[in-house]
Amino acid sequence: MPISVGDKLPNATFRVPTEDGPVPKTTDEIFKGKKVVLFAVPGAFTPTCHKNHLPGYVHEADAIKAKGVDAIAVVSVNDPFVMSAWEKASGADGKIVFLSDPDAAFATALDLTFDGSAAGLGVRSKRYSMVVEDGVVTSLNVEDVPSKADISGAPALLAQL
Repeated sequence: MPISVGDKLPNATFRVPTEDGPVPKTTDEIFKGKKVVLFAVPGAFTPTCHKNHLPGYVHEADAIKAKGVDAIAVVSVNDPFVMSAWEKASGADGKIVFLSDPDAAFATALDLTFDGSAAGLGVRSKRYSMVVEDGVVTSLNVEDVPSKADISGAPALLAQL
């Protein structure tokens, strides 16, 4: 059953790009004691993710943080080197934390995956956004189609804060 509002995030370890290469970060390190906006994309550099979903969060980062949010993070089933390249190419440095879920372990634990094999993508995360307070989901918006970023986009999430 997919994660829902009121559930605690499952334990997971992400790979986070840094200047010195990828470093592991656990869900506790990212979410414990904080209010975090987390959004997921099916793939870095894919059309909707790169041209619509991520740019909205980059543009609205200051407004989101002004609502008491400690951090904004994006997670994708990509390796940390791709996530690092995407962070640099998007102009999101310092505004958004990029989390690599290379084997889809986190997406699977949330039960928010889909099979993109027909498009050559393999197992990917569904597109969603959530607000997480001290590790507990307080708001969740899952798109019904991977190519849409309507209910999970930054303007919709900002309206919920």
